[in-house]
Amino acid sequence: MSETYIKRHRDTAARMLGDETIIMSVKDSRVFTLNPTASLIWEAADGVTALREIVARDLVAEFEIDTEAAYRDALELVGQLAQEGILVVTDHPMPAEQS
Repeated sequence: MSETYIKRHRDTAARMLGDETIIMSVKDSRVFTLNPTASLIWEAADGVTALREIVARDLVAEFEIDTEAAYRDALELVGQLAQEGILVVTDHPMPAEQS
């Protein structure tokens, strides 16, 4: 089974507001609001931690939900965020960019 890795797109700016995350696309100034669940995924999107691990470690522990159902929902969410251009999704780890 192939793993999924996620990373915040570098052309975004984000701020926590309460338990939600406000994200702005630098490219076109579109603004997105993530609920607490999506915010946990966004914060954990480091490019090197597999999505399955993020779900088990953060979502299941925080919300006491079924692991497989949470993983399926997370895959759908990250797919949507990738389509919007604010998250990068691959099947291999993405190391930090060098400056």
